[in-house]
Amino acid sequence: MRKRIHLSFTTKLFFSLLIFSLIILALLQSYIWNLTETSLYRSLGEKAQIQAKELAVIPSLIKYVEERDTDKIAQLISDIYEQSDASYIVIGDAQAYRLYHTANSALNSPMVGGDNHEVLSGNSSVTISQGSLGLALRGKAPIIDKGKVIGIVSVGYMIDDIHVLHVNQFIPIIIFCSLLFLALFIFSFCFSKSIKKQMFNLEPNEIALLVKSQKSIMESIFEGIIAIDLNYKIININQSARSMLNFNNHDDDLLNRNLRDFIQSNDFIYGSDNQNQDIHDYICYFNETSVIANRIRIIVDDKIQGWVITFRNFNDINVLSMQLTQVTQYVDNLRAIRHEHLNWMATLSGLIYMKRYDEAQSFIALHSADNQNNLDFITQHFKIAAICGLLIGKYSKSHEIGLNLIFDPACQLNALPTSISETEFMSILGNLLDNAFNACLKNDNGDKSIYLYISDATDEIVIEVSDQGCGVEEELRDSIFEPGVTSQDSKEHGIGLHLVSTYIKKANGYITFGDNQPYGTIFSVFIPKK
Repeated sequence: MRKRIHLSFTTKLFFSLLIFSLIILALLQSYIWNLTETSLYRSLGEKAQIQAKELAVIPSLIKYVEERDTDKIAQLISDIYEQSDASYIVIGDAQAYRLYHTANSALNSPMVGGDNHEVLSGNSSVTISQGSLGLALRGKAPIIDKGKVIGIVSVGYMIDDIHVLHVNQFIPIIIFCSLLFLALFIFSFCFSKSIKKQMFNLEPNEIALLVKSQKSIMESIFEGIIAIDLNYKIININQSARSMLNFNNHDDDLLNRNLRDFIQSNDFIYGSDNQNQDIHDYICYFNETSVIANRIRIIVDDKIQGWVITFRNFNDINVLSMQLTQVTQYVDNLRAIRHEHLNWMATLSGLIYMKRYDEAQSFIALHSADNQNNLDFITQHFKIAAICGLLIGKYSKSHEIGLNLIFDPACQLNALPTSISETEFMSILGNLLDNAFNACLKNDNGDKSIYLYISDATDEIVIEVSDQGCGVEEELRDSIFEPGVTSQDSKEHGIGLHLVSTYIKKANGYITFGDNQPYGTIFSVFIPKK
């Protein structure tokens, strides 16, 4: 069985263009050949007829034909023939018998060809006939004297001579077509190479499979995906993106539409800054939807051709994050309380072992009263159970690590505005307190105290956290709320203050910070109730 030769798409394209060019050039040459041949026959026929007419009216020729003076006719016509490009000239009498022939054919013999009848009737003619010398294009005119036809003038061009003339005229066209074919050959080769490069050396069936696979992959990804070009026109979009952004159109209706028609002003997408950089895990808003987005450049031949934007609903991630955060905080709080109670139990055990019962009773009363006072303060001034639990845990943690969390007596919090959720408010408060704890632990000169003030007594909720810690480094002040910016060594840090800033902006609030005296930093948060 003969093995079938498989040609690549670009090779097929090259040969197709080449064969098509050959066919077009062949048809073009055939058309030009027929057109020039027809034009050449027409022009030479008219030329032969005009020469015959001009010769037929020469008075001396009319006289010599009348007198049948062949010598004079030969002398006259031979001089004219030398200056003419005709193949031959024949002079005949009224009976179509030769009186002169430039080819020195026999005189007084009949003029052959069968095309003399019309001329003898007094009309000129142009015909292609078989003469004594062969097939020729002949122009004939009658010699008329006093209204009577007395002879015939025949000027002929041999068909073979016309063919040679035609070929000579067609040679430049052949050369031109050959050069054109060479140009088309080069164009076809370069075009095929260009197509091959643009197709990344893939075959059409491979591209079709790749497109189908890409569509399947995009639809299988839970994250929303939108690919756009440099003009922000949608190249591709998956079902998750349409669902999250409430796009009711079908995919085909969204393609080539401008993303600005669906997502309003957004610096993450349309901003001119950092367009040449990839951005990961950026918290922003697509219309009214809070998302965590990534923007990856589409680079072809070292040039940016667009971007791929992937995003997930921030609420989904936030709920999971908050749940994990709360679990972690509860574990830390339980661990702190357990550790503190173990210390208390060890102390009580020692006092009882030494039979110092009065001191043991006083120790129990003292710590119970202190814990109860803090518990009563928190529960009386903060009416949100989750916030109370968070503050109790932070208070226990501060004592465990050797810090002192002090609540301002004017603290109060009755309810949160609709612009911010409990989990978001807990994230703001928890991150600010954790940062204060870490700052105090890094500064040996401070008094290890953290002051907390929370109040909703006015038209806005105010949170103020001040510490005696190490402060904010000067080089970080302008970028402290950007993701990844931290003064900690661990790679796990750098997102807390960014989350805080994001939640506050979402609630139409703002955050400021300044230096505390003599050490540390004061963070102030203002969230409007309406």
